[in-house]
Amino acid sequence: MRLAFAASDRPEAQEARERLIARYGCHPAAEADVVVALGGDGFMLEVLHAHLRSTCSIYGMNRGSVGFLMNDYAEEGLLERIATSEKAITHPLSMEAVDATGAVHQAVAINEVSLLRQTHQTAKLRVSIDNKVRMEELVCDGVMVATPAGSTAYNLSAHGPIIPIAAQVLALTPISAFRPRRWRGALLSHTARVMIEVLEPEKRPVSAVADNYEVRRVRRVEIAETRHIDLVMLFDAGRSLEERVLAEQFQS
Repeated sequence: MRLAFAASDRPEAQEARERLIARYGCHPAAEADVVVALGGDGFMLEVLHAHLRSTCSIYGMNRGSVGFLMNDYAEEGLLERIATSEKAITHPLSMEAVDATGAVHQAVAINEVSLLRQTHQTAKLRVSIDNKVRMEELVCDGVMVATPAGSTAYNLSAHGPIIPIAAQVLALTPISAFRPRRWRGALLSHTARVMIEVLEPEKRPVSAVADNYEVRRVRRVEIAETRHIDLVMLFDAGRSLEERVLAEQFQS
């Protein structure tokens, strides 16, 4: 098994990488079967983005703060752990955003695409699903479309639903909805194409964020799942991502 090791800039991650390379060797990422990511969830997203079009799998070990997407760190028996690990295959979102100048920006999101107000003024948004307007005016701090993998991240903090990894749905979740005040969002088919238009963009500017890629003063954003990209994460036997997502729903 050919391993590559990637580490965040945290000292404990860098030190772990050196120890693991000394023990297991290291191949270039382009030649590796598995990339071992050492850090937290944010670094795992960085590694996944770096290998969007790669055939290698990603096995994370926690050397950061938040480690929902990471396995426990241990140097012993790494090859055996990887060999018996369970796969989680996810598909990212594509974002196409048109800004105030008419420029088109494209990006990919593994967790979510978010639209966020840029000033003290609430955002006013029109939401369409598959070319049909479903909400003429949503007044809010923002709104997001989240994948199952991202449903336990920002989406959950915004009181969105937790989605099982195998479920073929996306979460459309408002952020501090003011009108309609009681709207809590929707679950959409994974084939849905979401278009969000910004109303009163000069008075109420809005930014669009695909994971960590931001576009300011957007006018229109289109979001869809990218089924032809498979992202493969590996989790220790008995601690699959599906199990973690399920357990998260029973947290008190």
